[in-house]
Amino acid sequence: MFTILSAASSRDAGRKSSWVARAASDVIVIAGIVALLGVISFLLPDITARTGVEGIPSTVSTNLSDLPYYALRSVFRMFVALFFSLVFTFVYGLAAARNRRLRAVLIPLLDILQSVPILGFLSATVTIWLVLFPNSILGVEAASVFAIFTSQAWNMTFSFYQSLRSEPKELQEMARSMRLTRWQRFWKLDVPCSMIPLLWNCIMSVGGGWFFLTASEVISVNSATYALPGIGSFVSVAAEHQELGKIGAAIVVMAIVVLAIDFLLWKPLTAWAEKFRITQSGSVEEKRSAVLTLLRRSHISEVLGRVLTPVGDVLDRAMRVLGVTGAVFEATGSRRRAGDAAWGVIVAAIVAFGVVQMGIAVAEGAGFGEIGHALVLGLITFARVVVLTVVCSVIWVPVGVLIGMNERLARFVHPVIQVLASFPANFTFPFVVMFFTFAHIGLGIGSTLLMALGTQWYILFNVIAGALAIPDDMRELARSLRMPARLCWAKIYLPAVLGAWCTGGITAAGGAWNASIVSEVVTYGGTTLTATGLGSYIAAATAAGDMSRTIIGVAVMSFFVVAVNRLFWRRIERVAEHRFSLN
Repeated sequence: MFTILSAASSRDAGRKSSWVARAASDVIVIAGIVALLGVISFLLPDITARTGVEGIPSTVSTNLSDLPYYALRSVFRMFVALFFSLVFTFVYGLAAARNRRLRAVLIPLLDILQSVPILGFLSATVTIWLVLFPNSILGVEAASVFAIFTSQAWNMTFSFYQSLRSEPKELQEMARSMRLTRWQRFWKLDVPCSMIPLLWNCIMSVGGGWFFLTASEVISVNSATYALPGIGSFVSVAAEHQELGKIGAAIVVMAIVVLAIDFLLWKPLTAWAEKFRITQSGSVEEKRSAVLTLLRRSHISEVLGRVLTPVGDVLDRAMRVLGVTGAVFEATGSRRRAGDAAWGVIVAAIVAFGVVQMGIAVAEGAGFGEIGHALVLGLITFARVVVLTVVCSVIWVPVGVLIGMNERLARFVHPVIQVLASFPANFTFPFVVMFFTFAHIGLGIGSTLLMALGTQWYILFNVIAGALAIPDDMRELARSLRMPARLCWAKIYLPAVLGAWCTGGITAAGGAWNASIVSEVVTYGGTTLTATGLGSYIAAATAAGDMSRTIIGVAVMSFFVVAVNRLFWRRIERVAEHRFSLN
């Protein structure tokens, strides 16, 4: 009897303890949501404020007491841009992967878009944003968010597109046999299959956004400067005034921000995303996250389920007009050929119109003779990009595979590399300038190192995602056959991550071209180091408002990126898709 009563008492105590834990979790989650909404409501009035008598300010305060507020403004911009990047990724990547006609246009266009530097986008769009939101800070805020968007969206889109193209064929057949609607296939198959690489590219995208933070918060185009409150603009002004102590304080605040985002967002998301691995056996060791455990203990998932399930049902019914998976909408025979011809004529007409307008602008400005000079500068920057890509691949491909396949190693290394990738390396540029000046080192060699600080992570993160996607049963097969390490690398590991490395290489090379804008011209106080190259050429032309030279620089950069992608990367991508995809 005593034993029965003890057991019942233990069960009651366990239920009570569980109830207390869930109630505490609910309180913490509700407090977190209220705090998040409070921060957003606190920031919105300043973001939509009207401009003063003097218009949009060209500088910001460097008072240390303003740093926490500036950090909040920068984080808000970053995640607004990330939201729009995700929407763009899903729409653009899905259209390119599912429609052959659109793919013929969208993928080359994506090559061009990722090759256009941030300053190129800003010089062409700042005036538009200011017109859309006159006499308001919101115009410059929109321009800044758009600039950050252009540093985030392309690699995410490439990753999502590559995931869709390499979906296991048996899952595609299952979607057809179950007659899933196109919306159901997207939400139940496409997004889960792409979740792990897409998440890692989101982390990398935020890191890329931090790297270009100074250029997006202090916008210098067309001989005008617009400054927004933010940690990037704080560092830019502090460097101009040679205030090393304040730059150091900004670096400390930035490190705290990066660690907080990693703990509150990236770590729980990477642990949660493990459920989407395609494997027949569970992971050797489950990834843990205190935040994810807290959310699972709370009732938040039940509440979200009750709210989102009706929304999903409405979307499902609304999307049924698009048909079911496997339905073919394209015409056949002569009608199909006529449609292709009409589509080609429309695209050719648009391209021809754009080329003519660019030619007129160049002829009226610098002249066509300037193109040869820009091509020479492009070759110099191209050499830096090639060296960077090769060296980073040799270093980070084996490291990424080891991290992705070793749970114990990953548990310790993931937070470190996420922090390093998210930390804006250009915050350290003032110290680098001082070192280069003291050591009499020119920026010609140093700019390659500066470019690598912001772009090497594209390769590492994509390779880690590729290694995580290797099914456990393949690893167990290799262990059971006692395959030598060299044979495992040659026959399993490297072929399995080839597609991921290709995606990382494309985005790393594109990011390196973009990074050349801020790496070939580095300023600290009255000292400016300039490296010969296309990046410094575009930066000088944009700051001076020389539209013709800006067009030439951007066009030459786009030519190099598209040519390399067409001649090199796309061929490797086809090999990875047809020979080494895990189907």
